[in-house]
Amino acid sequence: MDDQKIGILHYSAPPVIGGVEAVMYAQAKVFLKNGYAVEVIAGRGESNALPHGCGAQFHSILDSQHQEILQASQKLEQGRVPQNFTSLTRQITTLLKPILQTLDHLIVHNIFSKHFNLPLTAALFQIIQDGMAPNIIAWTHDLTWTSPNSRSKVHQGFPWDLLRQADQNITFITVSEKRQNELCTLLNITPDAVPVIHNGVDPFTLLGISTEGQRLIEKLDLLHSDLIILMPVRVTQAKNIEYALDVLKALQNQYQHPRLILTGPPDPHSRSNMVYFEQLKAKRHTLNLDTHMAFIYENGPDPEEAFTIDDQVVGDLFRMSDIMFMPSHREGFGMPVLEAGLTGIPVICSQIPAAMEIGKSDVVQINPQQDPKETAHTLDQLIKNNPVSRFRQRVRLNYTWQALFNHKISPLLKRTSS
Repeated sequence: MDDQKIGILHYSAPPVIGGVEAVMYAQAKVFLKNGYAVEVIAGRGESNALPHGCGAQFHSILDSQHQEILQASQKLEQGRVPQNFTSLTRQITTLLKPILQTLDHLIVHNIFSKHFNLPLTAALFQIIQDGMAPNIIAWTHDLTWTSPNSRSKVHQGFPWDLLRQADQNITFITVSEKRQNELCTLLNITPDAVPVIHNGVDPFTLLGISTEGQRLIEKLDLLHSDLIILMPVRVTQAKNIEYALDVLKALQNQYQHPRLILTGPPDPHSRSNMVYFEQLKAKRHTLNLDTHMAFIYENGPDPEEAFTIDDQVVGDLFRMSDIMFMPSHREGFGMPVLEAGLTGIPVICSQIPAAMEIGKSDVVQINPQQDPKETAHTLDQLIKNNPVSRFRQRVRLNYTWQALFNHKISPLLKRTSS
């Protein structure tokens, strides 16, 4: 990366509400998190609406709603090139050149494909022609030339043809395969030249994850797990945790990175309880599950100190998990069954009377004396036969902004730089 700087350019930026503006915010946030410097460049926006640490420049002439740009656009939509088109383009070119020279990459949202500020589009092409542009990535959400709603607003010739012009100095990406097909047909280029990078989500914001919850989720690498099993219980022999370890071991035949998370602590004042805890850790190591099973008790900010979490963070882990597993020998009530029901994740538990009364046929019962491989199969089928669970896993692994950065955006930046 070498302290590279990325610019993100659009007509407007947050707090303006729109799909592109939301993507800009998310991109700025993920770039900053991964060590890039970021500068948002737009016609309209506010610095305090952007992620902390993000630079910003706002120049009204870049906005589609700038008075002179609006007047020019009205004539252009009628097929007439306004007399001040060249002067507007020159003004924007002069503005942008010194800004772009400070950047290693420039992500341009829609400006190479939409007609809302054609002097800006022309200025970017001029800067490219002058050899003064950074690595340019045209992030293409929409296209005027292929849109039934706006196709009538562009015409043959300059400057409208800029919106269907390929250039070896521009890397186009699209947000869907449909847009990829439209763009490739329009520009007469092959699909392998146009990566598809879908939009992503921020799981911590969407799921309302607390700061401590996010710290734990990142430390335990849960976003890269293809199966997250939650045991929201304390470390006691009644909870049958050794059986859960055997089930987790059996699940390694179906999953690459399964995780079992146990939220509660052992009782430090009970010798037998602490002996059981040490036995569980020894079994975890023997089964080669050290990176797959975590006691929250061991995962505080200071690994040398015992750690417990409050109900808020337990709730965070419920919302992040795929399934709640409770193979207890006995339970007085089984509160986690209710919590799983409210947070919307499947439940597998032993035949706990209160859980059966409340959960009825909506929870899956297992006999904790049965072969762990049988329970693993039941758990696996419960996930794989549930479209909500399957889709949830697919989004977590592939469509968070961090996953998109790791798998698609970072390789694209490295490839286009070279």
